[in-house]
Amino acid sequence: MEQDANKEVEVVSVKPKRKLRGFTVFLFVILVLAATIATNVKTVIVRGESMMPTLVNGQRVLTTKAYWMVGAVKKNDIIVLQEDKSSGYFIKRVYGLPGDKIQWSLAPVNWPLANGPYVVPEGKVYVIGDNINHSDDSRKFGAFDTAKILGKVLTWR
Repeated sequence: MEQDANKEVEVVSVKPKRKLRGFTVFLFVILVLAATIATNVKTVIVRGESMMPTLVNGQRVLTTKAYWMVGAVKKNDIIVLQEDKSSGYFIKRVYGLPGDKIQWSLAPVNWPLANGPYVVPEGKVYVIGDNINHSDDSRKFGAFDTAKILGKVLTWR
């Protein structure tokens, strides 16, 4: 027993580990969420009457090209497309995806009926405005390149 008493005891100081507090984690999550929204979500103003009654002139809508958040573009989605000859954009509803057959009454005006039904080419999307009588869309311009899609409309109400 005496041998144990003569041994020196070495004291090692241990620094306590810092614990993340709940509020710090909350602030970090809010920061990441805000950065994600700021880089992936944009506001677009509707111009014209081609999407009435769904969207009206001057209305603001939220759009995103972050398809990992909202899913890929599919039929009946409302999308924002880049105009060909300017920096402008237009908003239309997706009517057909690559490989879809378009009914003859909604096919491009220059499509010869003798060729059979119009089929949306690969890498393209066929769009039509909701206000079909007052919309310049794929019936006039043909299908649009998917690269021209600026984003998918998230909300409009």
